[in-house]
Amino acid sequence: MAEVRFDSLLLVSFGGPEKREDVVPFLENVLRGRAVPRERMLEVAEHYYHFGGQSPINQQNRALVRALEVELGGRLPVYWGNRNWHPFLADALREMAAQGRRRALAFVTSAFSSYSGCRQYLEDIERARAEVGADAPLVERLRPFYNHPLFVATVRDRVQDAFARIPEERRAAAHLVFTAHSIPVAMAETSDYVKQLEEAASLVAASLGRDDYHIVYQSRSGAPGQPWLGPDIVEALGTLHGAKDVVVMPIGFVSDHMEVLYDLDTEAREAAKGMGLNLVRAETPGRHPMFVSMIVELVHERTDGLERRAVGRYGPAPDVCRADCCPAPQRVHAPSTRR
Repeated sequence: MAEVRFDSLLLVSFGGPEKREDVVPFLENVLRGRAVPRERMLEVAEHYYHFGGQSPINQQNRALVRALEVELGGRLPVYWGNRNWHPFLADALREMAAQGRRRALAFVTSAFSSYSGCRQYLEDIERARAEVGADAPLVERLRPFYNHPLFVATVRDRVQDAFARIPEERRAAAHLVFTAHSIPVAMAETSDYVKQLEEAASLVAASLGRDDYHIVYQSRSGAPGQPWLGPDIVEALGTLHGAKDVVVMPIGFVSDHMEVLYDLDTEAREAAKGMGLNLVRAETPGRHPMFVSMIVELVHERTDGLERRAVGRYGPAPDVCRADCCPAPQRVHAPSTRR
C-alpha cells in the first residue's frame, strides 16, 4: 500500500459569473493580456445576459464538491478554486493554508489534454501558490481521465438517456454527434487533444454498439484567419441530409456552462430546427454517480496505490506530464469566454 502523503482534494475549474454585474469583470479576467476588441467582449457578454448573467458552472461545481465530500466519507476535505471568478484559486489555497493543509491533489475539470485544458491550469495553480506565499500547499494534479472506464460509462449513460427521449420507432435512424471545444490547429498539433477525443468517442460508441458517429467542434474564438479544428457543429448538422433526429453529446465538457447552454442549447438547436432536425442534447457528466466515483478512484490511486484503470488502446495517462507536454502556443489568441 502506498504511503498516504496527501491531506486534501482541490477541485480546479474555469469559473463563471453568477449575476449580471459579474459578467464584464469576469470576461475581463478571462481576456486579461489578450488583444481582444472590447466590442467583441461585449458581444459575448450578451450571451450571458440572455440567461440573466448567470453561468451554471459554479452551481454545478458546488454540487460536485458536495458529492465528493459524501463519496470520500470525510477522508480528505474538498476545496474548490477557479481560474477566472470567485472562488479564485489563490483564495482556495489561502483557506487550505490557514487550515494546515500542506499537500493537495487537484482534479481539473478538463478531460482532454491541450495547453488551455492542461498546462495552463498547472501554470495558474503555480501562480496562485506564488501569490499565497511560503505557506501555500503543494498541489499535484490527478491524471487525465479521458479513457477511464467510469468516464466512458458515464458518457454512455448520458447518451442512452438522450436516445430515450427520441420516439422509439426513430431511434435506430438517429445520428450520434460528439462535440468538443475547438482549439487552434497549432495548439492541437502540439498536444494529444484530438487523439484523446477520438479515442473517448470511439470507446463510448463501441459501448453503445454503434460505429456510426461524428466528431465535431464548437465555440471557436480567435482571429478569423487562424485555422481552428473543425467541422463546426452547425456546419456538420447541415450535412445530415434526410435525418430526423440527432443526439449531441458534449463529450469535451464535464459540466454545463455557457458554451453548452448558448452554443448548443440555443444556437445549434435553433439551426437544427431550421433544418427540420430534432436535436436532443445529452447531459454532461456533472455529478453523475459514476463520474464522482471515478474522481475518488483517481484519488485512491495516489493515496492507496489502487490499480490504475484505463480502457482502449493507450493505457492510463501518467501522473506527471512530460516536460514538453501541451506547450503554450507561440501566439495565444483569446480563449473561449463562455464558461
